[in-house]
Amino acid sequence: IVDTPGHSDFGSEVERVLRSIATVLLVVDAQEGPMPQTRFVLKKSLELGLKPIVVINKIDKPASRPEIVHELVLELFMELGANDEQLDFTTVYAIGRDGIAKRSLKDESKDLFPLLDVILEEVAPANEKVDAPAKLQSFNLAYDNFLGRMAICRIYEGKITSGQTVFVKEPNGNTYSGKITKLYTFEGVTKKDVAEAHSGDIVMIAGFPNIFIGETISGEEGGDPMP
Repeated sequence: IVDTPGHSDFGSEVERVLRSIATVLLVVDAQEGPMPQTRFVLKKSLELGLKPIVVINKIDKPASRPEIVHELVLELFMELGANDEQLDFTTVYAIGRDGIAKRSLKDESKDLFPLLDVILEEVAPANEKVDAPAKLQSFNLAYDNFLGRMAICRIYEGKITSGQTVFVKEPNGNTYSGKITKLYTFEGVTKKDVAEAHSGDIVMIAGFPNIFIGETISGEEGGDPMP
Protein backbone atom coordinates (compact mmCIF):
# COMPACT_ATOMS: atom_id res chain seq x y z
CA ILE A 1 0.00 0.00 0.00
CA VAL A 2 1.48 3.34 -1.09
CA ASP A 3 0.22 6.64 0.31
CA THR A 4 0.83 9.46 -2.14
CA PRO A 5 0.61 13.23 -1.69
CA GLY A 6 -2.30 14.66 -3.65
CA HIS A 7 -1.06 18.19 -4.16
CA SER A 8 -0.11 19.17 -7.70
CA ASP A 9 3.24 20.48 -6.39
CA PHE A 10 4.17 16.79 -6.06
CA GLY A 11 2.97 16.03 -9.59
CA SER A 12 5.97 14.07 -10.82
CA GLU A 13 6.06 12.01 -7.61
CA VAL A 14 2.37 11.14 -7.97
CA GLU A 15 2.85 10.08 -11.59
CA ARG A 16 5.81 7.88 -10.67
CA VAL A 17 3.92 6.20 -7.84
CA LEU A 18 0.90 5.56 -10.07
CA ARG A 19 3.14 3.60 -12.45
CA SER A 20 4.03 1.20 -9.64
CA ILE A 21 0.58 0.19 -8.40
CA ALA A 22 -2.36 -1.96 -9.49
CA THR A 23 -5.28 0.24 -8.48
CA VAL A 24 -6.20 3.40 -6.61
CA LEU A 25 -8.31 3.81 -3.48
CA LEU A 26 -9.63 7.35 -3.92
CA VAL A 27 -10.38 8.51 -0.36
CA VAL A 28 -12.93 11.34 -0.16
CA ASP A 29 -14.21 13.06 3.00
CA ALA A 30 -17.94 12.40 3.54
CA GLN A 31 -18.50 16.01 4.60
CA GLU A 32 -16.05 18.04 2.49
CA GLY A 33 -16.38 16.05 -0.75
CA PRO A 34 -13.75 16.10 -3.52
CA MET A 35 -10.85 18.49 -2.84
CA PRO A 36 -8.34 19.96 -5.35
CA GLN A 37 -5.92 17.10 -4.59
CA THR A 38 -8.72 14.58 -5.29
CA ARG A 39 -9.08 16.04 -8.78
CA PHE A 40 -5.34 15.91 -9.44
CA VAL A 41 -4.75 12.28 -8.39
CA LEU A 42 -7.95 11.11 -10.08
CA LYS A 43 -7.04 12.82 -13.36
CA LYS A 44 -3.65 11.11 -13.42
CA SER A 45 -5.19 7.74 -12.50
CA LEU A 46 -7.80 7.90 -15.24
CA GLU A 47 -5.19 8.90 -17.84
CA LEU A 48 -3.19 5.76 -16.99
CA GLY A 49 -6.30 3.62 -17.52
CA LEU A 50 -6.71 2.72 -13.84
CA LYS A 51 -10.18 2.09 -12.42
CA PRO A 52 -10.25 3.62 -8.92
CA ILE A 53 -12.23 2.24 -5.99
CA VAL A 54 -13.92 5.18 -4.23
CA VAL A 55 -13.76 5.23 -0.42
CA ILE A 56 -16.08 7.80 1.18
CA ASN A 57 -14.51 8.20 4.60
CA LYS A 58 -15.55 9.81 7.92
CA ILE A 59 -19.23 8.94 7.47
CA ASP A 60 -19.59 9.38 11.25
CA LYS A 61 -19.09 13.17 11.04
CA PRO A 62 -22.20 15.04 12.25
CA ALA A 63 -22.40 16.95 8.96
CA SER A 64 -21.49 14.01 6.70
CA ARG A 65 -23.44 13.77 3.43
CA PRO A 66 -22.24 10.54 1.80
CA GLU A 67 -24.97 10.29 -0.87
CA ILE A 68 -24.34 13.85 -2.07
CA VAL A 69 -20.57 13.32 -1.98
CA HIS A 70 -21.03 10.16 -4.09
CA GLU A 71 -22.81 12.24 -6.73
CA LEU A 72 -20.07 14.90 -6.60
CA VAL A 73 -17.43 12.19 -7.15
CA LEU A 74 -19.40 10.79 -10.11
CA GLU A 75 -19.59 14.30 -11.62
CA LEU A 76 -15.83 14.70 -11.16
CA PHE A 77 -15.19 11.38 -12.96
CA MET A 78 -17.35 12.57 -15.87
CA GLU A 79 -15.71 15.99 -15.95
CA LEU A 80 -12.26 14.39 -16.14
CA GLY A 81 -13.23 12.21 -19.09
CA ALA A 82 -13.58 8.79 -17.42
CA ASN A 83 -14.61 6.00 -19.80
CA ASP A 84 -17.69 3.82 -19.24
CA GLU A 85 -15.78 1.16 -17.30
CA GLN A 86 -14.16 3.76 -15.02
CA LEU A 87 -17.55 5.44 -14.42
CA ASP A 88 -18.88 2.12 -13.13
CA PHE A 89 -16.72 2.44 -10.00
CA THR A 90 -17.34 0.64 -6.71
CA THR A 91 -17.94 2.78 -3.63
CA VAL A 92 -17.06 1.74 -0.09
CA TYR A 93 -18.12 3.75 2.97
CA ALA A 94 -15.71 3.96 5.89
CA ILE A 95 -14.79 5.29 9.29
CA GLY A 96 -11.05 5.01 8.96
CA ARG A 97 -10.30 6.02 12.53
CA ASP A 98 -12.39 3.12 13.86
CA GLY A 99 -11.23 0.63 11.22
CA ILE A 100 -14.73 0.15 9.78
CA ALA A 101 -15.78 -0.19 6.14
CA LYS A 102 -19.09 -1.14 4.52
CA ARG A 103 -20.42 -1.54 0.97
CA SER A 104 -23.76 0.05 1.80
CA LEU A 105 -24.57 2.71 4.38
CA LYS A 106 -27.24 0.38 5.80
CA ASP A 107 -24.79 -2.50 6.38
CA GLU A 108 -23.54 -3.46 9.82
CA SER A 109 -19.76 -3.64 10.01
CA LYS A 110 -17.10 -3.91 12.67
CA ASP A 111 -13.92 -4.14 10.57
CA LEU A 112 -12.24 -3.33 7.23
CA PHE A 113 -12.97 -6.69 5.57
CA PRO A 114 -15.63 -5.27 3.20
CA LEU A 115 -12.95 -2.98 1.71
CA LEU A 116 -10.37 -5.77 1.51
CA ASP A 117 -12.94 -8.04 -0.18
CA VAL A 118 -13.61 -5.36 -2.83
CA ILE A 119 -9.87 -5.14 -3.54
CA LEU A 120 -9.62 -8.92 -3.95
CA GLU A 121 -12.63 -8.94 -6.28
CA GLU A 122 -11.66 -5.99 -8.47
CA VAL A 123 -7.88 -5.86 -8.66
CA ALA A 124 -6.29 -8.23 -11.15
CA PRO A 125 -3.47 -10.32 -9.68
CA ALA A 126 0.09 -9.54 -10.72
CA ASN A 127 1.17 -10.82 -14.12
CA GLU A 128 2.13 -14.41 -13.38
CA LYS A 129 4.41 -14.92 -16.40
CA VAL A 130 6.93 -16.52 -14.08
CA ASP A 131 8.85 -18.10 -16.95
CA ALA A 132 9.04 -14.87 -18.95
CA PRO A 133 12.26 -12.83 -18.88
CA ALA A 134 12.26 -10.33 -16.03
CA LYS A 135 10.94 -6.85 -16.77
CA LEU A 136 11.19 -4.05 -14.20
CA GLN A 137 10.96 -0.28 -14.30
CA SER A 138 12.64 2.15 -11.92
CA PHE A 139 10.11 4.65 -10.53
CA ASN A 140 12.18 6.07 -7.68
CA LEU A 141 15.73 6.17 -6.36
CA ALA A 142 17.27 5.63 -2.94
CA TYR A 143 20.77 5.97 -1.56
CA ASP A 144 22.73 3.79 0.84
CA ASN A 145 26.06 4.80 2.38
CA PHE A 146 27.51 1.34 1.64
CA LEU A 147 25.65 0.31 -1.52
CA GLY A 148 25.38 3.71 -3.23
CA ARG A 149 22.50 4.56 -5.56
CA MET A 150 19.63 2.08 -5.52
CA ALA A 151 16.66 1.76 -7.86
CA ILE A 152 13.12 1.21 -6.53
CA CYS A 153 11.24 -0.77 -9.15
CA ARG A 154 8.07 -2.69 -9.81
CA ILE A 155 8.50 -6.12 -11.38
CA TYR A 156 6.03 -6.39 -14.25
CA GLU A 157 7.00 -9.83 -15.52
CA GLY A 158 9.13 -12.78 -14.50
CA LYS A 159 11.37 -12.99 -11.46
CA ILE A 160 14.78 -11.72 -10.43
CA THR A 161 17.40 -13.08 -8.08
CA SER A 162 20.23 -11.54 -6.12
CA GLY A 163 23.44 -11.90 -8.15
CA GLN A 164 21.59 -12.09 -11.48
CA THR A 165 22.97 -10.27 -14.53
CA VAL A 166 20.34 -8.00 -16.11
CA PHE A 167 20.24 -5.31 -18.82
CA VAL A 168 19.36 -1.64 -18.33
CA LYS A 169 17.65 0.16 -21.23
CA GLU A 170 18.42 3.88 -21.40
CA PRO A 171 16.06 6.39 -23.10
CA ASN A 172 18.66 7.08 -25.81
CA GLY A 173 18.50 3.45 -26.94
CA ASN A 174 21.72 2.32 -25.23
CA THR A 175 21.74 -0.93 -23.27
CA TYR A 176 24.29 -1.97 -20.66
CA SER A 177 24.51 -4.99 -18.40
CA GLY A 178 25.13 -5.22 -14.68
CA LYS A 179 24.73 -7.54 -11.72
CA ILE A 180 22.15 -7.18 -8.97
CA THR A 181 24.42 -7.00 -5.93
CA LYS A 182 21.64 -6.57 -3.34
CA LEU A 183 17.89 -7.20 -3.52
CA TYR A 184 15.27 -5.94 -1.08
CA THR A 185 11.50 -6.12 -0.89
CA PHE A 186 9.34 -4.16 1.55
CA GLU A 187 7.32 -5.14 4.59
CA GLY A 188 5.39 -2.05 5.61
CA VAL A 189 7.93 0.77 5.73
CA THR A 190 10.91 -1.50 6.41
CA LYS A 191 13.01 -3.17 3.72
CA LYS A 192 13.75 -6.88 3.77
CA ASP A 193 16.81 -8.59 2.26
CA VAL A 194 15.65 -11.40 -0.08
CA ALA A 195 17.22 -13.86 -2.51
CA GLU A 196 14.50 -13.54 -5.18
CA ALA A 197 11.39 -11.52 -6.06
CA HIS A 198 8.49 -12.06 -8.49
CA SER A 199 6.11 -10.14 -10.75
CA GLY A 200 3.96 -7.76 -8.74
CA ASP A 201 6.66 -7.14 -6.14
CA ILE A 202 8.10 -3.71 -5.39
CA VAL A 203 11.86 -4.12 -5.00
CA MET A 204 14.94 -2.07 -4.32
CA ILE A 205 18.09 -3.16 -6.11
CA ALA A 206 21.77 -2.22 -5.88
CA GLY A 207 24.53 -2.63 -8.43
CA PHE A 208 23.63 0.10 -10.91
CA PRO A 209 25.32 3.39 -9.93
CA ASN A 210 24.13 5.23 -13.05
CA ILE A 211 20.48 4.16 -13.19
CA PHE A 212 17.75 6.79 -13.49
CA ILE A 213 13.99 6.95 -12.97
CA GLY A 214 11.97 5.51 -15.86
CA GLU A 215 14.67 3.17 -17.16
CA THR A 216 13.70 -0.43 -17.90
CA ILE A 217 15.60 -3.36 -16.42
CA SER A 218 15.27 -6.56 -18.45
CA GLY A 219 16.34 -10.15 -18.02
CA GLU A 220 17.17 -10.32 -21.74
CA GLU A 221 19.36 -8.03 -23.78
CA GLY A 222 16.88 -7.69 -26.65
CA GLY A 223 13.82 -6.83 -24.56
CA ASP A 224 11.83 -3.71 -25.42
CA PRO A 225 12.03 -0.73 -23.03
CA MET A 226 8.83 0.30 -21.25
CA PRO A 227 7.36 3.77 -21.98
